[in-house]
Amino acid sequence: MDANELRKLCAKEAMKYIHHDFIIGLGAGRNIECLIELLDEEIKNGLKVKVVTPSYDTKRRCVEKGIEVLETYFVDEVDVAFDGCGEVDKNFYASKSGGGVHTKEKLIAAMAKEYILLIDEEKYSDTLSCKYPIALEVIKDSLSYVIKNVKKIGGEPTVRRSSIKDGYTITDDGNFLIEVQFQSINDFKELNDHLNNIDGVIGTGLFTKEVTKLIIAVKNDVRVISKVESPMV
Repeated sequence: MDANELRKLCAKEAMKYIHHDFIIGLGAGRNIECLIELLDEEIKNGLKVKVVTPSYDTKRRCVEKGIEVLETYFVDEVDVAFDGCGEVDKNFYASKSGGGVHTKEKLIAAMAKEYILLIDEEKYSDTLSCKYPIALEVIKDSLSYVIKNVKKIGGEPTVRRSSIKDGYTITDDGNFLIEVQFQSINDFKELNDHLNNIDGVIGTGLFTKEVTKLIIAVKNDVRVISKVESPMV
């Protein structure tokens, strides 16, 4: 079974958590693309849902298929939200950074009754590693101050740049993105709390409390793990 077929299995499993009149959160990535395809089929069969998303590409795909997309600021609760990640561990700590919209992803996750990650098996580990930098969204004026403070705790910060635009990458809300590489991290939750306490940091790409369930593509099947369980790798 190839990777695309496994993604379809993940999406099919995710559909079990979506019911009539739900407001659902959708992140970005290929697993989410597969979920949108299944949603489209079920909506044609009478399913009624509304979507909130921090992703422009996801919004575009939904609109093209006639799926109603709400602006997030009109919503205070989400029935279930789905997303991907770079890495997640058995503590349900997840690392996200690629799309640069982790602050809005975290907001939707906080509003969701269930926040479910759809992932491939290689993204699930015993503990998070340091192979991915930790993304920070920061207020422009705080850039130098935040850089100084993350260096104090052993981080190696780099301001994200775009290959198609001169200068620093700017988020939808007009902020900068800093990617912080650490050589070792003993406690990801403690680090996340520390980073969030630096004035000027709006949000980090570390999710240490939001994830409630994992749908993992494994070989020719899917594995579902809930936070209330004690999963073993």
